[in-house]
This record gives sequence, C-alpha cells and structure tokens, in this order.
Amino acid sequence: MAGKFITLEGGEGAGKSTQARLLAVALEQMGVSVIVTREPGGTSAAEAIRALLLDPEGEGWSPEAEVLLFAAARADHVERVIRPALEKGKWVLCDRFVDSTRAYQGGEGGVSDADVLSLHRIGSQGLLPDLTLLIEAGDSDTAERLRARDGDNSDRIGGRAKAFHEAVARRFADIAENEPERFVRIDGSGTPEEVHGRIMAAVHDRLGPVG
Repeated sequence: MAGKFITLEGGEGAGKSTQARLLAVALEQMGVSVIVTREPGGTSAAEAIRALLLDPEGEGWSPEAEVLLFAAARADHVERVIRPALEKGKWVLCDRFVDSTRAYQGGEGGVSDADVLSLHRIGSQGLLPDLTLLIEAGDSDTAERLRARDGDNSDRIGGRAKAFHEAVARRFADIAENEPERFVRIDGSGTPEEVHGRIMAAVHDRLGPVG
C-alpha cells in the first residue's frame, strides 16, 4: 500500500518545522512509519542547492534562476527520497514543497504559476501531496519564533522586506482558496501544542483513521 504525502506550508516563522516534528511523533505512536524531510533539501545534492539559494552573503539570484534551482533540488528530492518512501508505504512529511515556489518566486517573484507548475511536471512528474497544511500565524507569533530560530541571522529569502512576506502570505492564501480539495488552512496562533491539535484534527478529517 502506498504511503501518504503531507506538506506543511506557510511564511517565515509559521512553525512548520516544529509542527512536522510533532506530527511525526504522533503518527509513529499510532504505528505509522514516517520520514520528515524539507525543501530545498532532503538529499546531499538538494542540500548543496539550498546553501546556494539561502546564503545571506551570496550575490543573489533572479526569480527565474531561483525557480530553476528549486525545481532541480525538488526533482532530486522526489526521485531519491519522496517517491521511494511512498512506494514502501511510509508517510512523508515535508517542510515546504512546490507551493512555496509558487508563493515566493511565482507570486512576488513574478514568475507565472503556469511556468512553475510546468517545471514541476518536467522535474518531479507533477507529484502533489495528499494533504497540504497551510499554517497561518500573526506577526507577533512569527516574530517571536523567528527570534528564537534565527536571532539576527536570517537567510537570504527570510531576510527580505516585510512587504515581500506579506505578499507571499496573500499568495499562499490564494492558492489554498483555489485548491480546497488539497489544502487545509491551520490557525498558527497559540502554543505549539494548540496548533498541533488543530493539525491532528485536519489529518483525521481529510485522510481518515490513521494506523
């Protein structure tokens, strides 16, 4: 039996990584075999691309170059990690996937959604998650989480202007509204445990009994 593919999306400081870990623990306690991974990353080649993309000291990339790099990293990740795990019946929890590229480079970056998805079809055979959890948190919550995570050392994309990140949040919301069969919007306010409770309710509602 094929596994399930769940992605966690949202802006900087939404709590995706924390929630991926909490969800993995809960699923494993129910007897589910889980892997947790991230984008860009998940393989040695994709992690090397991640370093190129996010280096705050780097020269930077155009939105078009960023899209191509993300697509290349994702193609390797899907081929070497995600598809093999799913074929073995594992559940894959991924911190960001193609919807982040659609929101960051395809929204505020100016690359068309059609072009982002075309590259995704070429590189990753159009693989989409069974469920995408869009975690939406207010400024006070995200600011506190970012301070705890990064201090004064944001990466090159995370350190962009507030207006950029506000536009990214709107783009995420638009994508979720247009694809309700795949997305669940999660209130990211409150404690990690409170958010985790909302996520577990969404997983049970959308994917049925677990374990």
